[in-house]
Order: sequence, then structure tokens, then C-alpha cells
Amino acid sequence: MEWQAFVGEDEVIRMNAELAMNRDFTLKDIENLPDGVRAEVIDGQIFYFAAPSEIHQRLLGNLYFRVREYVKMNAGACKVYVAPFAVRLIEDEKNYMEPDMVIICDRDKIKEDGCHGTPDFIIEVISKSTKARDYGLKTMKYREAGVKEYWIVDPIREIVLTYWFEDETLNTIYGINDEIESRLFVGLKINVMEE
Repeated sequence: MEWQAFVGEDEVIRMNAELAMNRDFTLKDIENLPDGVRAEVIDGQIFYFAAPSEIHQRLLGNLYFRVREYVKMNAGACKVYVAPFAVRLIEDEKNYMEPDMVIICDRDKIKEDGCHGTPDFIIEVISKSTKARDYGLKTMKYREAGVKEYWIVDPIREIVLTYWFEDETLNTIYGINDEIESRLFVGLKINVMEE
């Protein structure tokens, strides 16, 4: 495979579709990837990442800045990380994820090689090649693992979905320019477009 050419969204979508039937991938496959190539393994299926777009990086930067400032001032034990940062929701060889942003309040879960266990709060910023995974498979995995709060920021549809898995009647859809308040972190309010 020509890894250097493997950066566009359409190429990643094609490659992930070709690999969809193969569920024999493990953490070893992730460890053996060439430098600069990123992927996740979920239930033994591998998913490659395309290089993030400008809007993806801008929104993620906005979110990280605001969340980190809040955490620093109000949630001292918690730590905020952005991708690439490994999350092993399940301690097995067939599940390895790199969410766009995680907040972890139990420092015992934080190791040199990433998070071992469930983060408290996860944010994913949608791209063309990750939207099906972020809306479907990862939402299910995060819910099952006990993530408390999960946001999907979708610049394509210009919405933000917020999930509160402890009471899903509180799940909400916002416009991308709306101010959104975290349920987990009282007082954390963010407009994801605001720079």
C-alpha cells in the first residue's frame, strides 16, 4: 500500500469499506503502522483516518481551549487530551480508539500509552470519513462503556448532538452556533464556532 497517498477522505472511505468484512485486526496492527498513519480498531475491525480538514482542526482547537480553561479552573483532578490519544475502553487487543477529545477525571486510568478505561466526557468532530462510525458504532461503544457525556460536532450538517447517557431523554440537538452547556461540568458553556 502506498501510505503517502493515503490521506484524502475519499481514499480513506474506500479503504475502510474494503476492510469492513475483515475483523481480525488487533492492537498489534496499530503498533505496526508506519509513522504518521493513524487508525482505530473497534471489535477487531480497523478504520483509518484521513488528514483532518481545516474546519475540523479549528473547531477542535476552539473546544480544547475552552474545555481546558474550564477544567483548569474548576475540575482540578480532571485532564483533557486531544487526538492522537489512545483510549482503551475495553482491556483487550481488539479495541483501540482515538477520540478527538477526552476528559478523564480518574487519574488512575491515565497511563503513558493513553487511557485505560472509560473517559468521563468525549467529543468527536465529524468528518466525511468518520461520520458513520462516530454517529453509530462509537456512540454505541461509548454508551456501553459508561461514558457520561458525549458530543458529536458535525460541521457538515451544522449541528452539535449532546448525549447524556445516564438519562437519554436529555439528549439534545443544537445548531453549530448555539451556546451549549455541559451536563457533567456545571457552568461549562461553549459556542463551538467562537474563536
